Amino acid sequence: MTPKQFAKLALSLPEAVESAHMGHPDFRVKGKIFASLGAPDDQWAMVKLSPEQQASFVATDAAAFQPCNGAWGRGGCTNVRLKSAPRELVRAAQQLAYENIAGPATDSNSKSQRATRGKSNRGPRQTKP
Repeated sequence: MTPKQFAKLALSLPEAVESAHMGHPDFRVKGKIFASLGAPDDQWAMVKLSPEQQASFVATDAAAFQPCNGAWGRGGCTNVRLKSAPRELVRAAQQLAYENIAGPATDSNSKSQRATRGKSNRGPRQTKP
């Protein structure tokens, strides 16, 4: 995996755009970063996973994935060692990072469905005197 390949994969996600933050290229959806390149150096990238997702990727391939330092890492930010990272795992990590911000790409109505789930049309609840 090269930085160019990492960027191409990230930009293939719906509405993903490339920007920059603190001198490093990043990839955003809805104005929020889901991945970046170049930190701590050009051999690395980062994906914003949940702590549980991070643990899964680290357990799957510790040579390619490791938690970022400090609070960022404890929150799920995960470094990707580009030269060690298999394309299919990088793609999966980017997809999860993207969905953590944008929601599932295939379910655009999920927020409205969640908002109405569990509500009934029976009117207000009656209590016994």
